[in-house]
Amino acid sequence: MRQAASIARALEGRVPNQPKSAETTEVKRALTIADTAAQEALLVPLLENFPQVALEAEEDTESVAHFDQSGVARVVCDPIDGTLRSYLEARGPYSVMLGLEQDGRYEAALVALPREGLFFDAVRGHGARCCRAGSVSRRVTGSQSGRRVLVSNGMPAEVCDVLRAQGWEVVPASGGAVAVAPLIKGVRAGLRWGNAENGVSIRGRIGLLIAREAGLLVCGSDGEPFPDDQVSTAHALLVAGGAEDVDVLRDAIAQHPRA
Repeated sequence: MRQAASIARALEGRVPNQPKSAETTEVKRALTIADTAAQEALLVPLLENFPQVALEAEEDTESVAHFDQSGVARVVCDPIDGTLRSYLEARGPYSVMLGLEQDGRYEAALVALPREGLFFDAVRGHGARCCRAGSVSRRVTGSQSGRRVLVSNGMPAEVCDVLRAQGWEVVPASGGAVAVAPLIKGVRAGLRWGNAENGVSIRGRIGLLIAREAGLLVCGSDGEPFPDDQVSTAHALLVAGGAEDVDVLRDAIAQHPRA
């Protein structure tokens, strides 16, 4: 994970977008050599140590074909989450993500924020940890300090206006960063719209294990707990350290017809 994050960080501002032809949206088409290099940095050691796992990878790189897709456990990989807006256009934090899924839910997760130099990890039932490059991991818990809120790129203006009226600074970010938002210094909450048809993707749920293990509230638009499985559809994601902040997020998205 650290090597993949270092590759992504080192290539920032140096690589062009080489869109994938098969995808239908500008965001989904975005691809750079940083995506493929970072993914191979993740998959080569994974294949060497855990060849028996199934794999769902964002990009079609050389190592993908060598994994045993009949494995009971599955690793979900996104080498650069937010390639177009957060990475190439530098609109807020991007992320590198790996999740270990078994029986339909994540049992372990890794999320790196390369630009911030932060690395988060969690194993179900064992809490969440955080470290910076070169430092030792420590247990981490959420907080309600700071005035920033990370929102998914393209968040409707009327939603952002409500958040700003509460005195919050609205910062766009990748989905992986939104999922762990209150674990970042100065960030109070995270808010995300999912895909209009399928809701928040399985990749977008990797960081939620970290958030839950850190004691954060992870909710849908109704304020109820966000689904812990990979099947249930949910179109909005709210992550905060306290119930009052969840209420602010709910009030904000209620201003948009999609809610």
